[in-house]
Amino acid sequence: MGDATEDLQKAHELPEGDVIRALLEQHARIRGLFAEVKAETGEHKKQAFDELRALLAVHETAEEMILRPATRDTAKDVADARNSEEDEANHVLAKLEDMDVESADFATMFAEFEQAVDAHAEAEESQEFPIILREKSVEERQKMGTRLLRAEKLAPTHPHPSTAGSTAAQWFVGPFASLVDRAKDAVSKD
Repeated sequence: MGDATEDLQKAHELPEGDVIRALLEQHARIRGLFAEVKAETGEHKKQAFDELRALLAVHETAEEMILRPATRDTAKDVADARNSEEDEANHVLAKLEDMDVESADFATMFAEFEQAVDAHAEAEESQEFPIILREKSVEERQKMGTRLLRAEKLAPTHPHPSTAGSTAAQWFVGPFASLVDRAKDAVSKD
């Protein structure tokens, strides 16, 4: 399992606004939310899972829209592998979203999902991020960071397996799905 503290240390070695810094900070938050979901019960567990689900949906969409095209320029196989992992994760996340967070089935699937997400993050950090750091200047990475944050504001907050793993689908369908998701989130709040 990756370490949130290590992610933050690596992030803070990069300039403010750098796309890789932003993604490492999000990886740390995701790892923290996995721990929170496992530690909580009842409504707190559901709230932590909802926060994790929304962060993962937004994070992966933005990566597919901003990071993957840059990776594909140099290492198509790496970009394709990460998109494939995100596609699979999106399907599992959609299943988890429909489950009772207190059920044994949720606990089992959630533990497996955490391992898959951690392996995916480790692959990004060891294979994809070094490509971006090597191939893109600080200024280019900061522009990518700005674009990533903009993409996240338009990204869906729930999993949409039909668009996962496809940069084109994220650009065309993502903003519409986001409107529906954000309306759904607003209505479901207490």
